[in-house]
Amino acid sequence: MFLRFFIAITVFTVGLISLFIGSAYVLSFFTWYQDDFLYRILNLINQNRIAFILTVWVIGFLFIFLYYWRKTLAYIDTVVNASNMLVSNNDEYIYLPAELRQVEERMNSIKQESIRNARLAKEAEQRKNDLLVYLAHDLKTPLTSVIGYITLLRDEQQISPELREKYLAISLNKAERLEDLINEFFEITRFNLTELSPEMSQVNLTRMLEQITYEFNPLFAEKNLTYQLEIEANLEIACDIDKMERVFDNLIRNAINYSYEHSTILIRSTKDEKFVQLHFINHGRTIPQDKLDRIFEQFYRLDTSRATKTGGAGLGLAIAKEIVELHGGTILANSEDEKVEFMVKLPIES
Repeated sequence: MFLRFFIAITVFTVGLISLFIGSAYVLSFFTWYQDDFLYRILNLINQNRIAFILTVWVIGFLFIFLYYWRKTLAYIDTVVNASNMLVSNNDEYIYLPAELRQVEERMNSIKQESIRNARLAKEAEQRKNDLLVYLAHDLKTPLTSVIGYITLLRDEQQISPELREKYLAISLNKAERLEDLINEFFEITRFNLTELSPEMSQVNLTRMLEQITYEFNPLFAEKNLTYQLEIEANLEIACDIDKMERVFDNLIRNAINYSYEHSTILIRSTKDEKFVQLHFINHGRTIPQDKLDRIFEQFYRLDTSRATKTGGAGLGLAIAKEIVELHGGTILANSEDEKVEFMVKLPIES
């Protein structure tokens, strides 16, 4: 707008001077008499040519200034009115005058981003609400079973030892399932209320992974899985130990849940001067690309069935991603040919 105003003033100034010089030249060819009224006016102008030009220039400047000032105010009103559309839920684009094309593009970009974020937040909230409903419903099933079998054990005095052992085993299994579901409720609460702030310290990453995988031996044995560590000896990084253990715990648990039986989970490392990259590879069903794109979303579960134990609260990978990015790293997922791979890239120094 300022550039247009400056150009208009320049054109007006050049035009005014050219017009004055041209008019004086043309009028010099006419015969004038001192008694003519027009001659007296033109002669007065000629004797005060500089003052005349300055007066006309000031008047023209004021007109041009007021024109662009009103135009600027009109643009401001237009932008203000258009800004109201930024908070609207419709997908209509904002249209502004051609002079405000850059503002129009920026406002449309902000609006589309806002709509997308609102939609994602609504979807996340809906998934969370659905999950809470599922968990609340599922809590009743194992609890009812536990109460039922314990009641049988209490009321049936002549029950055989074999049947008693069976009822106890079922009750224990249902109680453990109940504990898992309650833990998922706490997981949701911690994820929403805990402010993640890393407490950095130096750690031997090799030993950490050896210890974490060793603690999973019962789960490996339950699904007849084996694991293989190909980690550089004495690999050290700076990280928040507790939070990074949570990342590796979630990734290994995820690999166990979605691995074929009698398969091997591979954990290996690569390293350069600034970063260490960890690969968590398991053999299982290939994850479709549409699910792979959403795998790190909060409350998103690959297995939506509530009857299985593989589908958790849908927070493990989301939390892992947040922790890794908090450390200045990245986490990616890839799946093809019945193989699933998670790649964690972490800076060696904080």
